[in-house]
Amino acid sequence: MRVSDSEREHVVELLQKAIGRGMLNLDEFTERTDIALASRTRGELNAVLVDLPGLVHPEASPLAPQAPAPSAPSAPGYPGQQRMELKAHGSTLTRKGRWHVPAELLVRNKYGETKLDFSEADITSQVVNIELDTKWSTVTLTIPDSAAVDLNGLGELKWSTVTDKTNSNGRTGIPRLVVTGRVYGGTLIIKYPRRGLFS
Repeated sequence: MRVSDSEREHVVELLQKAIGRGMLNLDEFTERTDIALASRTRGELNAVLVDLPGLVHPEASPLAPQAPAPSAPSAPGYPGQQRMELKAHGSTLTRKGRWHVPAELLVRNKYGETKLDFSEADITSQVVNIELDTKWSTVTLTIPDSAAVDLNGLGELKWSTVTDKTNSNGRTGIPRLVVTGRVYGGTLIIKYPRRGLFS
């Protein structure tokens, strides 16, 4: 089935939503947009969306073989990926609800705030390595009730405070979140999810 200009534009809008949700980086967005705008068939058009959950063009055939799907590890948050990098500058970086957590996370944020809520996340590994590279930022990690953290690998704390409200550092727990890296001029807070109005 041939596609129209309006269908191509609709897919580009879906790709813009994907980059806003952190599923694609700028290079991937540019590459997929070029493919979408050059697509002639619905199969080719759907190929740029096939690995993005909830972002498939409604009229595109998911089984069309005309164009190969982009490789799975390239898209942040894709279930087959083992490492994800989250970056921000002077902004609030948030992940909460149902989001995919690979075995390794790299978090870079300067002059902003990072809120990572793992309580409802899809965590694929019993051990999650979280490397922090933050400057003048607040980092809040909300971990599941069954989880524990390991803060022994934090290599550099400068003009910073660490508050572990879970008291789980060094204890056993699944998943185990191993926090490494550096926190410069900021605050790191680890907590459990809130339970009720007065918790």
